[in-house]
This record gives sequence, structure tokens and C-alpha cells, in this order.
Amino acid sequence: MRVAAVDCGTNSVRLLIADAGDDVLDDVERRMEIVRLGQGVDRTGRLAPDALERTFKAMRAYRELIDRHGATATRVVATSATRDAANRQEFVVGVREIFGVEPEVVTGDEEAELSFTGATRGLVRLSPETEVPQGPLPPYLVVDIGGGSTEFVVGSEHAEAALSVDIGCVRLTERHLRDAGDPPAAPALEAVVADIEAALDRVEAAVPVRRAHTLVGLAGSVTTVAGMALDLPAYDPSRIHHSRISAEQVHDVTRRLLAMTHGDRAAVPVMHPGRVDVIGAGALILDRIVRRFAFSQVVVSEHDILDGIAWSIAA
Repeated sequence: MRVAAVDCGTNSVRLLIADAGDDVLDDVERRMEIVRLGQGVDRTGRLAPDALERTFKAMRAYRELIDRHGATATRVVATSATRDAANRQEFVVGVREIFGVEPEVVTGDEEAELSFTGATRGLVRLSPETEVPQGPLPPYLVVDIGGGSTEFVVGSEHAEAALSVDIGCVRLTERHLRDAGDPPAAPALEAVVADIEAALDRVEAAVPVRRAHTLVGLAGSVTTVAGMALDLPAYDPSRIHHSRISAEQVHDVTRRLLAMTHGDRAAVPVMHPGRVDVIGAGALILDRIVRRFAFSQVVVSEHDILDGIAWSIAA
């Protein structure tokens, strides 16, 4: 079955066209565009007209690819920025016109479930039941650091507990770092950390994070930190996927990013241009999670909610 999954987040809109069968997804196309749909949402509560048009432009190109490759089923999922927007109906109407399907503005819990499925189906195959277990050990704490929110979900083969909290790389950048200097001044960074720690208090009260043996990190902030830790000459998903980045590497990359100017960050070989201004906040979220819950490493996954959406269509 050839399926098309579209994930519209706060910072990016992504497409996966894949052939699903026999517990395997075979990629046909995997695309990502930084559209910054969540531009200003934390402040205004509305999706900006230019942000909507950037998103619709990317989606029109995706529709052409879906038609070209003959996908027989499409699911469009929208997350944090759209959940928060008073004018989200404008988004819904535009998506319906482009894809011919109703976009699903999922709850944080639904987002967490999809992310867990996408991230862990490959990990289960890495962990055969042997006398000496190989690969990452369950239970997993899957953390999806997005633009507007971060999802935390704990489980082994299935999600067992989850919480979405409103800390994301775009939201925290707009809230505290936009006018904080270049590089950002210490008081602004302290404000970011305070927001993250308050969110982690809520996570710890609701989700059994300390029961998890393995931290699995998803999305662009995590993969960019991994690419820097691995000192890659260019972004290489095959090198990043299922890499293991130590806590010390996470702390080191985060310190480096927060000390860089905008120009310094833009010159990093693995940096997508659309992440240059928000990567500091994203890295800091990962850094505080690793510190708070005392993980020795993070297993990085290139497979995430997008893959979970594709699996949900094929189910």
C-alpha cells in the first residue's frame, strides 16, 4: 500500500510517501520545508497570513509529488501551532483545498502516540531477546522536541504514558531570545531554563520518566545536535539515525551553540538555514532533559511522528 503522510508542525512541514507492508516502510519520497507556521502564535494567538501562504506553497508542491507517485491514501496531521491558533479554520480550509482531505489537528497525547510509534518500531528490531540484550533497552522515553511543544512518552512496545508541554524551540526563542543579544545574554538564557524546568516538573508528575532505560530523541533540534556531536561535514541522515550521543556531547554542543553568534551557527555544516535562529533553545531543551533525568546518552532517531502517521494509514 502506497501512503502519503504530511506532518505540519510549528517550524516545518514534512512529507513521507512510502510503501507500507510486512512491518516495513520503504521510503519513496521524504521531504522537509521550514515554513515557520508558528510565527508569532505564542504572542498573538493567530496564524500569520504570510506563514499560512509559505505553508500552503510547500503543500502544493507536496500534492504534486503525491499525485506523481500514485499514493492511494493521504493523512495530514497538524500539531502545536495550529492547536493554539484562534484562526485555525483558515488553515483547515486551505489544506482541504490542496489535498482533498480534512487535516487532523491532533491533541498533544495523539501527537505523542504517533511519535512513539514512528520512533520505536525500528528499535524493537534492534533489541532481540537474548541472554545478553543487544541494542537500546526498553522501556523508552521518547522525546519529540518541536517548534511549539515537546512530547514525552514512555513505553516499551506501545505508549503507556504521555504528556505534551508547551516548550519548543520556536516558542522559547520568540518568548525570550529574539531580542536577547547575539549571542544571547545570560538573563535571557536563565529565563529559558526556568520555563523548561517548570515544564519538566509537570512531566515528572505525570509520566514515569525515571522508569525508562533509554532516551530516544526526535526532530530537528536533536538531529542537528547529533550532527554537530559527530562532527559531520554535511547533514547525513544515515549517519545520524540510531546514533548514540553521550550526555557530555549534548552538554558540549549546547554550550557551543549558546556561545555562537547567528553567523557562527549559520556556518555549521549540518545546520539547516531554517534552524539557525532557534537551535539554541532546542538544544537547551535536550540538555535540560538529559541533566534532569540523568541519562548517560540519547539515541537519535530520524524516524518520528511522520513515520507514525504513515503506519497509522496502513494499519
